[in-house]
Amino acid sequence: MSSDVGHDPVLLAEVLEHLNPQPGHVVIDCTLGRGGHASEIARRIAPNGTLLALDVDPKNLDFARARLSEFPHVRFFHANFAELDDVLEAAKIQKIDSLLADLGLSTNQFLDPVYGMSFANEGPLDMRIDPRIPESAADLVNTLREDTLANVLYDLAQERYSRRIASKIVQARRISPITSTLRLAEIVRQALPSRAYAQERIDPATRTFMALRMKVNREVENLESLLGLIPQILKPAGRAGVISFHSTEDRLVKQAFRSAEQTGQMRVLTRKPLTPTDNEAWRNPRSRSAKLRLAERMASGQ
Repeated sequence: MSSDVGHDPVLLAEVLEHLNPQPGHVVIDCTLGRGGHASEIARRIAPNGTLLALDVDPKNLDFARARLSEFPHVRFFHANFAELDDVLEAAKIQKIDSLLADLGLSTNQFLDPVYGMSFANEGPLDMRIDPRIPESAADLVNTLREDTLANVLYDLAQERYSRRIASKIVQARRISPITSTLRLAEIVRQALPSRAYAQERIDPATRTFMALRMKVNREVENLESLLGLIPQILKPAGRAGVISFHSTEDRLVKQAFRSAEQTGQMRVLTRKPLTPTDNEAWRNPRSRSAKLRLAERMASGQ
């Protein structure tokens, strides 16, 4: 599937089994991407269902719109899932049967140097998935105070060398602004002690790039907004599934679902998250860190 669309939908079988979209259902795909999950959901809720498809990336939104053109019951929105209230109001929908949020980036966003997500290729240090976002990663790297930058790296990516990296970045930007992916990656690598560099199983720049991407796109704040909305918009017995790819996101989802269960709003369906099978992980190495958590709206909380 990935060869023609540029992205394999992660945990697709598990999503379809547990969200169980049926003809006539109203479903929200909060992270449309290249339309992998959405195309299968749209097929199952046809002909009289409704799929609200959101994405912050206009390029992926256009791609998915063309891919899903056979499904007239899909409605497309250039929106962040933190703006879900506005989307529902525009769609004149109050309650939904199920919701999916896949928090991972599409493969094309990693591979296209224009996004500035990867240090494998030279590109502008941008990282904005949504062009409405005012500040790029370069803006943050070149203007944040050293201690603030260190906190971003530690809090969002658990970078243990955050202070060394932040110090090195501040030194480098005094010479000239840091505007390219390759220059930032090299600065980060130089900041690590040689012994630590040798012990790293991933490129030393990985966590810095992840933290900056999360900061630029307000990923934590937006996820918290979404998780707060889910119990309010699901119908009784409606289900929500969230696929996360690192511990910060997974912890937020786990805590939000448990909290909603304790207040009688939701029932947690996954005490332990669902993860890719060995076969999926082999076919799609990017899926290996994926974790799917699901919860169901309780009728008593309605």
